[in-house]
Amino acid sequence: MAFLELNAVTKDFGGLRANDHVSFSLEKGELVGLIGPNGAGKTTLFNCISGLHPITSGRIFFDGEEITTKKAYDVARRGMARTFQVYVASGDLTVEENVMVGCFMHTRSRTKAREKARDILKELKLHTLSESRVKELPVAAQKRVIMATALGTKPKLLLLDEVAAGLNPSEIEEIMTSIRHVHDNLGVTVMLIEHVMELVMKVSARVIVLDYGKLIADGSPEQVSRDRRVIKAYLGERFAAEMDPETRENGTDQHR
Repeated sequence: MAFLELNAVTKDFGGLRANDHVSFSLEKGELVGLIGPNGAGKTTLFNCISGLHPITSGRIFFDGEEITTKKAYDVARRGMARTFQVYVASGDLTVEENVMVGCFMHTRSRTKAREKARDILKELKLHTLSESRVKELPVAAQKRVIMATALGTKPKLLLLDEVAAGLNPSEIEEIMTSIRHVHDNLGVTVMLIEHVMELVMKVSARVIVLDYGKLIADGSPEQVSRDRRVIKAYLGERFAAEMDPETRENGTDQHR
């Protein structure tokens, strides 16, 4: 069995189907990007995988165990952590204290939690900010702090939801470095939702694409970027037809 496996996962909100029979698997040690246009169902899928939303139908397996009906705290204790689009750590706490919150998943000792938090901050090169209050930090640093807090839970799988949103190019490079370090040096399997294509294509060995809740592509960044269905989802049917070599050669593009 794969490290993470989704079998026909479907999530309905009343008459709206946010995820439509989504199936894929992740092997331990992968770094996978999850992309798709706005409203494609990416964050909803993360919510289903991590136990925040009960699914309508389908099954989810993680690290050899079915977690389909498990609550978020049970899933987290089994080794899955996630970040959110909206920053949720307390700005009134220091950086070190925020990371300690994650560390309390596995210890009740403040001393051990503080030691672990300091180790994580060193790993992500945030130790110089340990006494700063989160609300005083720039957005890029705040995003790295929430990654550090998630690492405090000792995850086997880390789900990152748009950690590069709103950042400038140099800040995106810093985030990419942090993600690579978490994956390559700390041995954490990573799946990330991202609209910043530069980040996805550079750090991901594999990319999964959703559109209107359905999985439409799954492959290497190169394969996905050339997939006609993906081009259509992002840029529309006309552009997809214009990009199709067979269409151009045969002169069958009806939109021109």
